[in-house]
Amino acid sequence: MSKNKKSLSPEKLADIVVLGMQEKKGNEIVRLDMREVNGSVSDYFVICHADSNVQVNAIANSVEEEVYKAFGQDPWRKEGQGNGEWILLDFVDVVVHIFKTDKRNHYGIEDLWGDAVVQAYQSA
Repeated sequence: MSKNKKSLSPEKLADIVVLGMQEKKGNEIVRLDMREVNGSVSDYFVICHADSNVQVNAIANSVEEEVYKAFGQDPWRKEGQGNGEWILLDFVDVVVHIFKTDKRNHYGIEDLWGDAVVQAYQSA
């Protein structure tokens, strides 16, 4: 890794993900700290929603761009791109969920991980 790239801690990565969401006005941004949750496969989940498919896709693109600018890293895996209802970006230690508003309410991801410590962020 080159010296001018920042070290990639899961917490810094989650902060950059939040920034990418705020850039495109993601709604109700939350970070779930999964480190103490039994059976969790990542350190953080970062979740937000948007009212339109276009905005969901724009938020996903913004998150990818911000993470790449900060760390030179692309997601390990992407799911849901195209339909704009629920996009998942997997950065291994940080998993990003971007929902269309009705899908977030339907799936209730935060409720599934009730043991996680939740931090809420203001939309930009």
